[in-house]
Amino acid sequence: MKKVTAVVRPEKLEPLKDALFAAQVSGMTISQAHGCGSQHGWKEYYRGTEVMLNMVPKVRFEIVVDDERVDELVEVICQTARTGEVGDGKVFIAPVEEVVRIRTGERGDAAV
Repeated sequence: MKKVTAVVRPEKLEPLKDALFAAQVSGMTISQAHGCGSQHGWKEYYRGTEVMLNMVPKVRFEIVVDDERVDELVEVICQTARTGEVGDGKVFIAPVEEVVRIRTGERGDAAV
């Protein structure tokens, strides 16, 4: 199993959620995030003083899937979240050692 974490633009929340459900993802965790990458934020003026805002709002999707589905879902994420501009986000893929369903105690694939 793998954990696929995608950090994308906030306006891609609904389109990406719909695309993942259409790809028959059984569940996902979505959370708000703030961060910066190559964008390095932007400058604004507050009470006449220049302020560097370098924490850009993002949305983080976390999905645990079978190894065979990783490439398919990464493609869905990239196609849906891509605008072609700086700040489209990143996808991180990490191994998952074990999953336990709290309610039933099921483990492994059955718990996902």
